[in-house]
Amino acid sequence: MINLPVLTLDNAPSGSINLLQQTNKNFGFIPNLIGVMATSPSLTEAYLTIAGIFTKSTLTPTEQQIVLLTVSHYHECCYCMAAHTAIADMQQVDSSVVKSIRDNQPIKDSKLEVLRVFTKLLIEKRGWVNEQDTQAFLDAGYNETHMLDILVGVAQKTLSNFTNHIAKTPLDEAFAELAWSPEV
Repeated sequence: MINLPVLTLDNAPSGSINLLQQTNKNFGFIPNLIGVMATSPSLTEAYLTIAGIFTKSTLTPTEQQIVLLTVSHYHECCYCMAAHTAIADMQQVDSSVVKSIRDNQPIKDSKLEVLRVFTKLLIEKRGWVNEQDTQAFLDAGYNETHMLDILVGVAQKTLSNFTNHIAKTPLDEAFAELAWSPEV
């Protein structure tokens, strides 16, 4: 069985040290996910870079969290569901939106629900969304740029979700009260 340790500033490879320091500065701690990723400086840099790019997308912070939570829910990533529930709260995302995604229920706001559904379809269909799905997304008030920006969030969460699956990343104490598990 593989055992990927949660690395710290004291034992991470030199290529990850600056990334861990920056993460610590940004968050006030080094989340276990980043500590696990630090084994590969390339993965750590890729994840943090993509995450930074996604925050600059045309999607609002609420829409970004919908994408990230939807991907994490689809991939059944317990770590990211808890972490992004906390982040969504910090970004003042309506708690009913987060609860809907966590519970795999429709979001009451119809435009945000279209975003959730379209994101899920992009993953399920591996990008092969049909014209009807695409038109429903566009009719809800989104555009082609939004559609492509979703892919940045999908890439970001795929990196972290799969890392967490491989490593069985332990949930940080900061996210413990927000623990989540997939429906059985």
